[in-house]
Amino acid sequence: MGLKVHSYESLGTYDGPGIRLVVFLQGCPFRCLYCANPDTISFEGGTDTAAQEIVRRALNEKPFFGKRGGVTFSGGEPTAQAKDLIPIVKDLKSNGINVCIDTNGGIWNSDVEGLLGLADLTLLDIKEFNGTRHREITGRDNTVTLRTAQWLEENGKPFWLRYVLVPGLSDFEEDIRALGEHFKDYRMIQRVEILPYHTLGKHKYETLGWEYLLKDTPLNTPEQLARARAIFDGYFSCVMVN
Repeated sequence: MGLKVHSYESLGTYDGPGIRLVVFLQGCPFRCLYCANPDTISFEGGTDTAAQEIVRRALNEKPFFGKRGGVTFSGGEPTAQAKDLIPIVKDLKSNGINVCIDTNGGIWNSDVEGLLGLADLTLLDIKEFNGTRHREITGRDNTVTLRTAQWLEENGKPFWLRYVLVPGLSDFEEDIRALGEHFKDYRMIQRVEILPYHTLGKHKYETLGWEYLLKDTPLNTPEQLARARAIFDGYFSCVMVN
């Protein structure tokens, strides 16, 4: 059985270090209000893709990866297909290709543990530290996500912490400070990325016939981003605005 793939992005520079082939997988248990890829949420759809096809694409693009690049599995939520991803990741790594998993951390089982154990780097999206607000944004609480972060730390697995700053949803100073206090002593966090809120996926909602519920939410001002960065900088030395 192969993976359910939504799409690919070649020469990607935002989802992990270096230049990367990004494989967007189909299906996600979260329902983030600002999801940029709402067409990847449903577990129906996508293209059944043989493992060999993904490895072939990666090998074709390997000359562009350089020393830092590689393949990132994103989505959707790649850990939802962890069992089928594991042999592909093993194959990629045996060919000297760096592998990142971009995840919301909301799924945990033995297959996910095996997958994150194999990955060179995990990009962990934490939507909000406050559990109630996290549920408002995603439809799920953040208990499993925080446990995933703890597992990565305890098992010496490097990760990037990614945080989308949405005005009125995830820009509360007390929540950012609570997140900072929680994670400030983690040794495995290599980078903290503040991701500005954008509406690039808004047209997809119209195509799907869905209402975009954040249509009245403004984009971040430079002052909002600077203020958030200053708060994060108080806890981490590896903060960047992506």
